[in-house]
Amino acid sequence: MLKTIKPKGHVIFLYLLAPVAIFVFTVFIPLLTAFRYSFYEWKGGPQKTFIGLDNYLNLIEDSVFWQSFGHNIYLVIACIIGQIGIAFVLVLMINSKLVKFKTMHRTFGFFPSTISAVCIGLIWNMIYHYQYGIINWFLKLIGREDLVKVWLNESSLVMLLVSIPLIWQYIGYYMVIIISAISSIDTEIFESAEIDGANGIQRAIYIVLPLIKNTLLVCLTLCIAGNMKAFDNIYVMTHGGPGTDSMVMAMYGYQISFSQSNMGYGSCISIAIFVLSLLVIGGSQGILKFLTKEKEA
Repeated sequence: MLKTIKPKGHVIFLYLLAPVAIFVFTVFIPLLTAFRYSFYEWKGGPQKTFIGLDNYLNLIEDSVFWQSFGHNIYLVIACIIGQIGIAFVLVLMINSKLVKFKTMHRTFGFFPSTISAVCIGLIWNMIYHYQYGIINWFLKLIGREDLVKVWLNESSLVMLLVSIPLIWQYIGYYMVIIISAISSIDTEIFESAEIDGANGIQRAIYIVLPLIKNTLLVCLTLCIAGNMKAFDNIYVMTHGGPGTDSMVMAMYGYQISFSQSNMGYGSCISIAIFVLSLLVIGGSQGILKFLTKEKEA
């Protein structure tokens, strides 16, 4: 029989020491530092003036910040539906008996998530480009020149257009997570349901979803956390424009901190992003747990 290895307490402590130290110095300490600076009027130099809660009071009345928060919520909703929803459907299709080369589908599906977000933004910027973008080229090809436009300058469409690259990039990422969850389900459960006459949709709703709800909760948390701090793709594609119609909180904090050299107010925005992200994640998890309990009842 194989002998179970049980490391001693001090060995476990030494293994955890390095990652915990990295986390503290890269996340926890900067967060505390930003919280401290948020009470100052600070232009980035050696001089800092303590102003108490003035930055937070200004933030409450800052319409651009709350517009940016609304855009982040838009991204969260779009990506929950687009990333996790489409990933779930694609996983069910890939796991179907009719689909061949399953490994190839998983590999190509995951590939976009390995590409730099800046590269993704540049690629989709070219797709939307007025002169040589593939969308306008196709519209001209089919004789619909009347629909040709500068896509990223359309205020009513810009948030949808910047959401599409985010959705496309991370579908494969959530596919891998969901596939691993579904593969842990006993195949006899699916065989029994199939014998009882359950179709694919019924198996997905009444068997797969309840059994992988914890994994979906993790996916939901990752999706919300990622989109509440979205920056790279949108910065490359629109810089928050036209005007502030695609401005998100991280980009607004960046502009305040570095373009306007207002580090104190920028720190305040960073703390607000952290707090709002926790509230949105906590609220969404609570709603999901409530819905699952209602369904089980």
